[in-house]
Amino acid sequence: MTTSSPIPCVRLLATGGTIAGAQTEGRGYAAATISTEALLAAVPELGALARIEVEQVARIGSQDMNESVWLKLAVSAQAALDDPAITGVVITHGTDTMEETAYFLNLVLKTTKPVVLVGAMRPATEISADGPMNLYNAVSVAIDPSVSDRGVLVVTNDEIHFAREVSKTNTTQVGTFKSPNRGLAGLVNRGRLHFFGRTVRRHTAASEFAPITVSALPRVDIIYAYAGLQRDMIDAAVRVGVRGLVIAGVGAGNLSTGVLAACAEAGKAGVIVVRSSRTGGGVVERNIEINDDKHGLIVAEELNPQKARVLLMLGLDRGLDAAAIQASFMVY
Repeated sequence: MTTSSPIPCVRLLATGGTIAGAQTEGRGYAAATISTEALLAAVPELGALARIEVEQVARIGSQDMNESVWLKLAVSAQAALDDPAITGVVITHGTDTMEETAYFLNLVLKTTKPVVLVGAMRPATEISADGPMNLYNAVSVAIDPSVSDRGVLVVTNDEIHFAREVSKTNTTQVGTFKSPNRGLAGLVNRGRLHFFGRTVRRHTAASEFAPITVSALPRVDIIYAYAGLQRDMIDAAVRVGVRGLVIAGVGAGNLSTGVLAACAEAGKAGVIVVRSSRTGGGVVERNIEINDDKHGLIVAEELNPQKARVLLMLGLDRGLDAAAIQASFMVY
């Protein structure tokens, strides 16, 4: 007589978001109002996939996500991943800042097990809510043996994205998430996975930032460049004591003459300044239109401003110097 394999166990870490949202009046809705148990009950098919353990880490819209919640989430996720009984971790999350949380966890979790972030663009009480299928697909990815050592993933709209690559690109459409530079990790069709490849950048088990053990992260701000930007914003950030700055530069991370001078002065004052781009895609390279060596600047390579901020915070937390921080942008 043969015995069936035990059903896998998934730890679901809930943080709120639109996937747990409910409509209020008119077209409005409130995020993080539906219980995780109600979300799971809406997808009874999950019972055939996995045994799901639930931990409510936060109950917020992801516009309120911050470093304190990130650190709490990382501790809970690492504890689950270190448990031999847990096959993988699924994190429900609002879509607004999901890409930042995913990239942070991609750098600070020491694991080869699947970690999947999932959300929804329509609240749970909306017509044709996208949350139930997204959740089903996320659990399917988290229990699949082929997902080992692929880093943190985002699953939504039948797509699988690498944490490093994914960005939210539309305010309301269910297909908001794109991976503009290196493309999709794969597809998931009603639980059936189709992977296209692996990420070539360092993550999770190979990350020097994992596991994270600190209780706070250094302050890093983002300043958005535009035609006519003055240096005042950079000077003000230095005065309030930021440890790092990311400039969402125009084009290939370009800065006006006055802003460039302010950034160079900030660097001399001990603030690490990273040039990224506001364009949403492409590479910011060193020493093209701007002499980064002369001005003491770091370039973000492919990372958008919000992800460049995450990597810069972790580098500063580890006490890396400017050269080591630049090197980290080449490998993470």
